[in-house]
Amino acid sequence: MRVSSLEQTGRPRGRLCFMTMLPTMGTVFGRYVKGILKEATGLLKAAGIPSPRVDAEVLLGFVLGCDRLALYREPLRKVAAEELVRYKELLYRRADGEPVAYLTGEKEFMGLSFTVTQAVLVPRPETELLVETAASLLKAGPAAVVADVGTGCGAIAVSLAVLLPEAQVFAVDISEAALAVARENARRHRVEGRVTFLEGDLLQPLMEAGHSFDLVAANLPYVPREDMPDLSREVRHEPALALDGGPGGLVLYRRLVHQAMQILKPGGCLVAEIDHRQAQAALALVPVPAWASELRPDLAGRPRLVVARLSGSAGGR
Repeated sequence: MRVSSLEQTGRPRGRLCFMTMLPTMGTVFGRYVKGILKEATGLLKAAGIPSPRVDAEVLLGFVLGCDRLALYREPLRKVAAEELVRYKELLYRRADGEPVAYLTGEKEFMGLSFTVTQAVLVPRPETELLVETAASLLKAGPAAVVADVGTGCGAIAVSLAVLLPEAQVFAVDISEAALAVARENARRHRVEGRVTFLEGDLLQPLMEAGHSFDLVAANLPYVPREDMPDLSREVRHEPALALDGGPGGLVLYRRLVHQAMQILKPGGCLVAEIDHRQAQAALALVPVPAWASELRPDLAGRPRLVVARLSGSAGGR
């Protein structure tokens, strides 16, 4: 996952203002959508939320059971008292930094809607590059066998199963709570018959089962442990287990590379998401001649993926 420059630590200067104004919501402009949104946007802005208008709309639409466009089609729709109470509760939690995805239980990824809970990391848009890259590497070949390690909510595994109808996907996570969410998402998108979920440490369950793979996809924790105290209050709502990459951020990736060499077929690929500051250190984990590796940039032009192909003589199976 990426921690952007917008995600800096510190409490919002407008926190006291927010707490003072929240109880009066609905009394200034009346209990109508247009006025409620105006108040909510101002309150979230005062609380230091970077996208106050969008968040106010998403949360109100969630409470009212409609999309954001409906809020503009019906600006004079009256918000019921019980809906306003629920909306205020969500605004309070959002002002405290809780991610919108946790408040609504939903996050879009690769054009699909995923269930998310506090047991999993919220899928990031930049991780779509990993899915797109993995799919492009596999589409030209026969039916592929793919491993998604550290699957979390299953966004990568499920998306690959949707994009590659002939593929068989194995998804591993050390958290049973995360796997429960991932299984729900596989059922939701009707790929549960082609995605096998396993609890365990990195690729260990797959190594024990004796499987071999065409591709291993990995979005493992890669936040350097020394940076963990400086994460924003929003990111700190997410599970530390899904964030902490140990000293330097690449501890799990060092172990993963060794395991991947044992389960990848000759010519198989490892596709791993990293922080751009780790690019050269990550590339050094997959050296020649065992690997043919490269860095792939994100939309901002910064290194985001390591794509490494195992040489024909180095495969473990």
